[in-house]
Amino acid sequence: MNQKNSLNLNICFKDKDNPIDLFKEWFEEAKKTEINDPNAVALGTVNNEGYPSVRMVLLKDYDDNGFVFYTNFNSDKSKAIKLNPKISMCFHWKSLLRQIRIIGIASKVSDKEADDYFDSRSYGSRIGAWASDQSSVLNSREDLLKSIEKFKKKYPNENKVPRPVNWSGWRLKPEEIEFWLDGENRIHERLKYIKNKNYWEKFLLSP
Repeated sequence: MNQKNSLNLNICFKDKDNPIDLFKEWFEEAKKTEINDPNAVALGTVNNEGYPSVRMVLLKDYDDNGFVFYTNFNSDKSKAIKLNPKISMCFHWKSLLRQIRIIGIASKVSDKEADDYFDSRSYGSRIGAWASDQSSVLNSREDLLKSIEKFKKKYPNENKVPRPVNWSGWRLKPEEIEFWLDGENRIHERLKYIKNKNYWEKFLLSP
């Protein structure tokens, strides 16, 4: 079946068999139009009590294998992912009136990937990864600032700050990706891809 004719795709959806190719085009457009952080994405997880939780993280890499973000592995989000690796992401670019929703399974990135990305961060960000016990109760802001100074003294050489063992990245391997385009009178356009073994099936959805 000719999917282009059968689906009657909006020109913004192109005619891609692989949703990662379409994501790349939309993401590149967002980089030109979003004022701040076009790579900001809402990350959804479920904790051990069954409560969903959503927070914003920054996408740092993506390819056919998935979408990558980095964090402290002792954070609430990481604890939730360790218990239930089924997670979701949602990009919303207001400047383009577009949205992309992704669901899939999370897995840890390789140590080399984590090391390479950690080394690319600013000195202050690398020190902060050591100084902050993410998501734990903080008695005072002053305690955090003291911790930062302590690790600056421990690692004064800006080129030699090792990656903490509890700091790494997660990769969401997508099983479903939905592209959403704003429509007049809320008659939005939605294109959904579902992974079927080695290929992607795609469908139009009602708004």
